[in-house]
Amino acid sequence: MAERRVLWKSSAVQTRAKAALAGVGLLALGAFWLTLPRAAPPVSVSEAAPAPQRPGALVPRPDVRWIAAAGGQVPELNQVSLEQDLALAARTFGGTGTVLFAAGPDAPVVQVLAQPRSSDDPARALAELFAPRGGRDATYRAPEIDVDGPATAQSVSAAIEAAVTVPGPPLLVYLGGHGNRGPSDAENTVELWGQSQLDAIDLAALLRDTKRPVQVVATTCFSGGLAELAFAEANVEAGPFPGEVCGLFAAPHDLEASGCDPNPDRAAQEGFGLHFLRALEGKTKDGATVPMAEIDFDGDGTIGAREAHAYVRIHSAAFDVPTSVSERWLEAVAPGPGAERADVDLPEEDAVIAALSRSLALVDVVERARVHLRELEAKIETRGQALSRAQQTEERAYRAAAAEILARWPVLDDPWHPEFATTLGRNIDALREHFASAPSYATYLSARDEVDQLSTQIFDLRAKAAPYERLTRSLQYRRRAARLAARGGPQWDRFEMLRRCELRAPPR
Repeated sequence: MAERRVLWKSSAVQTRAKAALAGVGLLALGAFWLTLPRAAPPVSVSEAAPAPQRPGALVPRPDVRWIAAAGGQVPELNQVSLEQDLALAARTFGGTGTVLFAAGPDAPVVQVLAQPRSSDDPARALAELFAPRGGRDATYRAPEIDVDGPATAQSVSAAIEAAVTVPGPPLLVYLGGHGNRGPSDAENTVELWGQSQLDAIDLAALLRDTKRPVQVVATTCFSGGLAELAFAEANVEAGPFPGEVCGLFAAPHDLEASGCDPNPDRAAQEGFGLHFLRALEGKTKDGATVPMAEIDFDGDGTIGAREAHAYVRIHSAAFDVPTSVSERWLEAVAPGPGAERADVDLPEEDAVIAALSRSLALVDVVERARVHLRELEAKIETRGQALSRAQQTEERAYRAAAAEILARWPVLDDPWHPEFATTLGRNIDALREHFASAPSYATYLSARDEVDQLSTQIFDLRAKAAPYERLTRSLQYRRRAARLAARGGPQWDRFEMLRRCELRAPPR
């Protein structure tokens, strides 16, 4: 796949604010805007199974069958859906496991959607203009699930290292939350608490001498970068990875993934983690039971991780385009034309191809899927160019609106200034009038709305394009596997090992 534009569902100003969060000193920026009381809807993490009380401090254990970690770098990125997914993972995996979440078991950093504040509140308008960030229409609480420790890079690494240094049954490592692009695919990051990160290079070092087979599942944006675990040191030039390590991911190396929702209503969520974990249970995203024959594609009586991964590719309405280590291996070792073996048994890929061909009503499957995908990608690119122009317009409008306010009230861009509260209180009515009538502010709001509308259009187009890309990739997977099978040898043996690893059902 060609390199694609990364398009966030946020305005240019919000993107600047996100970048500012990289500085620790700015993490508290905007605290003033969160002072008004708001009622949060009740939340029950109903998917959490009863479990023994966990210790408050993490003690890495070598006997675990699975490690599940999720969370964001800061509170506003610890959406309640991540907690719900961890509860579902703990129930689905069963047995002995380790749960790592956000800042730890008692930290009140779980973000839950709350009632919005008044739209004519001058303090809110100032905050959205000068310090835009997520989470202002949210409240925060401590986790309601059993948590062993924080989801920092250090704690996740320690848990993995302890688990793989002694022989044992296969280990499942589940990584949920957020991800970012890196300078290379192997440097795409899983973002963790305390502004820490893990990438494929880090995981390759941790797993280099593993004494156990390891299956990695990641739900983050750009998580396909972890597919570089196909290779030693996460480097294609270094040859195959020395141990039995495989992985399934929510998105390719160059695309975002869905999920990370502060709305606790599971019916409103579309994240890959929810779809995947439910599929492992033999259920739809909404919890309805799926006939075994519709998800156990190889008919062995169990639902393996790769079968759940295939079920998501068939049924998810989100814009996710899931990928895997075995797909990356095929891309590296069987990219070009060549002889093909017709009898390669790939039941989960056959199921994806058949189901998506039917749902998309495609006759000439290979060519029409590519044509539709190219058409939708062209529309996405056109909207992306319009979005870039709209973001530039928003930037100019922001500067004009900000300048007009600061010319009258110079300290109102800094809630930490000693005169801020007095200035805001003394001029609250004048500010309310300004935001209601100033042409510069109206122009800014209009520009911001245009950015949001274009962003929504792009994400809607991506959702339409996703099944075509899933189908195209599945067809390509089958063709490459057939070419590699015709050649045989160690590279084919490696592919078969990766598929067996990815097909493995979670521990129970």
